[in-house]
Order: sequence, then C-alpha cells, then structure tokens
Amino acid sequence: MTKIRVHEIAKQLSLTSKEVVVLLTELNIDAKSHMSAIDEKDANTAIEHFKNKSKTDAAPAQTVKPEIKEDLKKEVPPVPEITEKEIIPQPSAEAEAAPAPVKKPYQKKQAEEKEEEIVELTDFITLGDLARLIKTNPIEIIKDLLNEGILLTINQKVDFKKAEEIALKYKYVAIKKEAASEAKKEDFKILTTGKRINRPPVVTVLGHVDHGKTSLLDAIRKTDVASGEAGGITQRIGASSVVVKGKKIIFIDTPGHEAFTSMRARGAKVTDIAVLIVAADDGIMPQTIEAIDHAKAAKVPIIVAINKIDMPQANPERVKQQLTDHELLSEDWGGDTICVNISAKKNIGVDELLDMILLVSEMQDIKTDPEGTPVGTIIESKVDKGFGPVATVLIQNGTVNTGDFIIAGAACGKIRVMINDKGERINQANASSPVEIIGFTTVPVAGDTIELYNDEKLGRQIVEKRLSSIKDEKSTKQHTTLNDLFKQITSGNVQELDLVIKADGQGAIEALKHALLNIRSNEVGIKILHTGVGAITETDVMLASASNAIIIGFNVKPDGDVFKLAESESVDIRLYKVIYNVIDDVKAALTGMLAPEYEEVMLGRAQVKQVFKISNSGIIAGCQVNEGKIKRNANARILRGKDVVYEGKISSLKRFKDDVKEVLMGYECGISVEKFGGIQSGDIIEAYEMEEKKRSELILNESAN
Repeated sequence: MTKIRVHEIAKQLSLTSKEVVVLLTELNIDAKSHMSAIDEKDANTAIEHFKNKSKTDAAPAQTVKPEIKEDLKKEVPPVPEITEKEIIPQPSAEAEAAPAPVKKPYQKKQAEEKEEEIVELTDFITLGDLARLIKTNPIEIIKDLLNEGILLTINQKVDFKKAEEIALKYKYVAIKKEAASEAKKEDFKILTTGKRINRPPVVTVLGHVDHGKTSLLDAIRKTDVASGEAGGITQRIGASSVVVKGKKIIFIDTPGHEAFTSMRARGAKVTDIAVLIVAADDGIMPQTIEAIDHAKAAKVPIIVAINKIDMPQANPERVKQQLTDHELLSEDWGGDTICVNISAKKNIGVDELLDMILLVSEMQDIKTDPEGTPVGTIIESKVDKGFGPVATVLIQNGTVNTGDFIIAGAACGKIRVMINDKGERINQANASSPVEIIGFTTVPVAGDTIELYNDEKLGRQIVEKRLSSIKDEKSTKQHTTLNDLFKQITSGNVQELDLVIKADGQGAIEALKHALLNIRSNEVGIKILHTGVGAITETDVMLASASNAIIIGFNVKPDGDVFKLAESESVDIRLYKVIYNVIDDVKAALTGMLAPEYEEVMLGRAQVKQVFKISNSGIIAGCQVNEGKIKRNANARILRGKDVVYEGKISSLKRFKDDVKEVLMGYECGISVEKFGGIQSGDIIEAYEMEEKKRSELILNESAN
C-alpha cells in the first residue's frame, strides 16, 4: 500500500507538520515526526477529518494549535502523578551550593526592556532544584521536556547543557558555577525583552571537492560565485542569506570540514542543518565520508542533495545504496534521511531542496530574541591589506550597530564598518544576519562569541585578563588519552571510547574495525567516529578534539604540523604497525574504564564491655578486641545479637587517653562510631575494609562475522 509522509499531508492542508502529528494522534494513527510515513487510507481519513472539523468549529483550522502541547503527551509514556510535596522538594546539595540568581542589567539603555537574570548552575542538577532557582513550577518544565519526547521526573537530574536550554526559555542565562565569579568580575550584562520569534535556520553545505557545493549556492543565490573563484573551488568561508517563500535561510559555504569542526571544537553552536552534497556520477568519496562523520559528530540533521543528475553516468540509487553503509537510509527506502535529486547547473530540484530545509527547520523550532542581548559567532577571520583584521560574523540574537565596542575572545575593537552578504555597507545587523565586521585590533578566532560593551575601558581590561590566562588554559586543557581513561570513568565522565582510525589501506581499516568492534563489555564500548585511508591530517585532529576522541594510526604518520596541532589541542595520537598491539592497547584501556568492583575484607571484631558519655567526645565504647584488629577510619558494622543495627565508620580509636591507628587482638580500647550514639554494652563491632577487585570482563567476540 502507498505510504505518505506527514510533511506531505501538512502541505496539502496548509498546516505545520507538528499540527498534523497532533491530528493523527487524535485519530490513533501512529506518527512521531514530519518524516513518519502512514498508509494512504489513514492519510485520507485524517484529511477528511480535518476538513469536517474546520467546517464545524467556530474557529478556523488554526484552533488545532492550542491542543498541540497537551496532545503531544501521547507520543511518550504519561508523566507519573506528582504530589504537592514533590513539586516543592527540599533543596539538594547542588541547589544549596548554587547561590540565588544575580540580576544584571545589560549596559545598553533601552527603556521598555526588562532585565534577564543570571543563574549559576553545577554540572548536574535535579529538575526540582532547577525550577526553584528559575522561579518556575517544575510541572511546566516537565511538560516542556515531554514535548521534546523526554520523560523525566522532578528528582531526576539533567546536565548543564540541557539545564541551560531550559533556563533560557524562562528568561534566565545559565553560567557554570566555577565560571560565575569571573563572569561577575568582568561585569558582562545580560538583557532580554522576553520576545521570542522564529529564527532563520543556519545551513552548512558539506561534501567532496568538485561535487557542486558552490554551484548549488550559485543556483540558490542566482549569482555567479563559482566563476570568480580559482578553479571553481571555494577559497574561504562565505555566509549568505536567501529568502524562500517569504522565509530566510542562512547558508555557510565551507572550504573544508576542518572549519566546520574547529568551530564546534571551540564550543560554537552555529549550524542548525547540514546539507551533504554528493555527485550522482561519482557517488560517495573520501571527503564525503569525512563530511558525514563530522556532521554526525556535530549532531545536526543531515539532508542529502544528490547533484549532477543530468549527467549521463548519474546513478542516484547507487548513491542511496552507498549512504546505507554510513547509517543514512533514504526516506523512500523506508528511512528518515531526506534525499533530494538536483542539478545545480540546470537548476533542477533546487526548489524542492529549499522546501525540505524549511521543513526540517520548522520541526526544530529555532527561536531568537531580536531585541535582546546581541550575540554572534565568528565564522571566519582574516587580515585585509586595506582594512586590517576582518571577521565574518553570524548575528544570532539581538542587534549590532556601527560604533559598538565588541569583544570576541581575546580580540576587541569598535565596529567601524559592517558589510552584509550582498556587499552593501550597513549600520545595523539584526538577528540571523551574516556580516563582515571591520574594527578589531587583532584577528579574532573562528568560533568565538562576540560580546558588546558600552564601557570601552572595562572591555579592554577584560581582554587583558583573557590574554594573560590563555597560556594557563592551554596548559590545563585535557582530552582523553589511553593512559587516563580509568580516572575519567571512575568520575563518571567516560562510558565510551571514541576513535578516529587512519590506515595505509582499506583492507587494514576493515580488519581493525572488525577486531575493535568485537571487543565488548556490558558497561563500556567503542565508537568509531571516522575511518580513512592515508596520512593523519589536521582535519582528523580537529574532529578528535571536538569529540574527545583518540586517533589510531596504522602504518601511517602525521607530518610535523599535524603533531604540533595535536599537541596544542591535547589530542592523543597512537601509531602502530602490528594489529595485535592496537587490540591489546584498546582492550587494556577499556578494561581500565570498567567501573571498579569491591569486596569486603574483614579486619577484626571487638565486644563492647561498657559505654561512656564524655563531654566534647560524645559516646565512647570501651571494648575488648577478640579477633584480628580494629583500625581507625575503617568501616564498622554494629551487631546486636544476630541483627545489624548500624553501619558507619570508626571515627576515633583510643588506648587509654592516646589516639592510635590500630589495636590488635587481646587488647582493650575505646571506640567511637561516626554518627551513632545508640551503642550498648554487649554489642559486637566488626571492622572491615572494601578492597578493589581487578576487572577483566572484556572479551573478544571471536564468533562474530
């Protein structure tokens, strides 16, 4: 039976895909997203239902919208009933540690605007504590997460990244607790108007050289960019905006994946959607694979544009088959990856590609505050002979004006000139606008965020502080190495070993992948982010840096510049010539990543003869050591008959009036047990230690195919 996608029904009904999902849920038709495919019969039923409902409802079809939030609950299990006590829990340690929100007015004077508050958060916080800090009913936060398909209760924790997103929805700017004092010192002021509007999506075009990246942008912009470039290859990052059906899309054209990944390695969140362009006659090539791996690592939606379908050798189906090898299954093959056949040169399929970009953007629900704090990201920077340092900046929030004093990392300056993507000088740049800014005194770094200050003296002082701390930051920067994995797993930071593998041949790569992926454990595992034939490159290093991965080189070597970059980015490169050495090292690393197990080792037993209450010392048990020995700070178990009445630690151990470390069998001593005052004459105190056991559960799955 014919299947129809949700977004196609939405187009017929002039609704958003979200509204159609709600409509289908009302009719008990399974649909989770815009890419869900349903039977033609069910689609017709939904269309008829909507048309009939539109006629009978007092309001037009848009009345579906208020129901969206409630009906989306049906997509995930219902939230358990929450009592009033659960809604207002006792603050946990994280919440107690975090001070109350600090109000900070933004420096720019705008009378109608209200202040946004800064809230300091730890790495992990419960929803209940987060709700208290941002003065919000936790039920509202739970509902918001439910709409994202995330089911959490009030006492469950979220990491800083998710907490930051939640706080922003409620007009709070989250900063990490350890960075809070510095933020106050620098006095960076935050302001929002509370206005949230849809922001144009930012799209990065990735792909193999000569597969048509610039030609595609040429077709979209209706300009002849490619002909002005040497050899038709993009020489630098460009950012441009186009309007499609009244909606703006921002395109970033990259000269290579290293730029795309290096920004992400520095924490920049610029790209909303990645368009992977693949030539229909060439198919998947080495740089295509790199592009796929980098887009996956960045966790952005991927739309595949199969280009050059007008060529005689074009074979789009072969491209789709090759994509399946990289876990990208085309929607017409039953998957979720949007693939569009295009010819950039002949302008075939370009409109459909733009429609798909708008569709994916709609489902992401990208928002911005156009009148709030100006925020932007440096996309690319260079030195121009005539103008000096020039930075391409994507404004993501607020408005930037000529004359503003701005800071980007350790660079600063007053905006002298702004040029938009059409080459026109402008005095003001709004949210989601790509502009070139002239006025920096030094060249800023791609990926840095711009900040605005009215107090130029204060701004320059901040830059001085940052310059002096850069050296220290580099020296303390840490990435995963095979030698420190155990330390990281015990602190809860690593459950997976990420690898980038480069080898001298495809056969070696396949052998390494087969061997490494068969090393398994229930607790830790291996994830291969990228493989490739040839020398280790700077692109590989930046991918490893952004993903906290280790590079495995088999019969290949990086050149000197790559080694220097790896050293500056703290990326671990391991070189091998024997496959068994690779397997042994990785197995050893994963074994070290296993959470340690402990076993109880009995130290000794003592019987309580008499109990004393001593001022300033609390309860002291006068004991006789009957077995083994008793050690200070050992674990203690209090036995009364056959029952265990308490477990804790031995806080003090005395022989007469002297503090001692241990007392052997046959001697008398005084014992205090931490936080326990109910000890009685006749009780038995067992002292024991927990000894770590060596873990060795990792096995090589020899039976795998």
